[in-house]
Amino acid sequence: TKLTPYTESVERSAGLVAELKTRGFDIRYFNIGGGLGIPYKEEETPTPKELVDAIRPMLEATGTKILCEMGRYIAGGAGVLMTSVIYRKKSGEKSFIVADAGMNDLLRPSLYEAHHEVLAVNEDGSVANADLVGPVCESGDYLARDRELPDASEGDVLAIMDAGAYGFSMASNYNSRPRPAEVMVKGDRWAVVREREHSADLVKGELVPAFL
Repeated sequence: TKLTPYTESVERSAGLVAELKTRGFDIRYFNIGGGLGIPYKEEETPTPKELVDAIRPMLEATGTKILCEMGRYIAGGAGVLMTSVIYRKKSGEKSFIVADAGMNDLLRPSLYEAHHEVLAVNEDGSVANADLVGPVCESGDYLARDRELPDASEGDVLAIMDAGAYGFSMASNYNSRPRPAEVMVKGDRWAVVREREHSADLVKGELVPAFL
């Protein structure tokens, strides 16, 4: 979410390219890597133009074709994980909102404590300090932890934002959980673009060997 790592790495790499070219290496491509981040929290992130303006002079000097991978910047904010609240529970002073989505659907919070904003579909402004957890029965099965969240009740629908990158692509069938459907929305139109999995899908590729 900052330009400094890009400018520093491009400066060093451009110097290496220049040195290698003087030694006769034919370097035609320069990959600047993973592109830009997105604002998962209330934070400012550089725009593509700001990135280009910062590194373009150094890149032009290399005389190479520039490659970049802007996948998360393009797709991250385009995806939302929708989940329904199954029930609420308390353990001592701790409050939990238990949802039907879990770590197998969105692994980022559990894997590296990534932050995703959580919004109520029917927002009434009420909030509660709680953990948003899934039904997988793992200590790492959470989507938000110790945060101010919508004060949702059983049956309420929550939207977990910015799940378009490293969301479904990292989802799994862990704990025999079928993966959810994917729905594309354009304006007031929508269509299912990946069907919801069912229990039969979890074993359809399995074969029984002839020696059993």
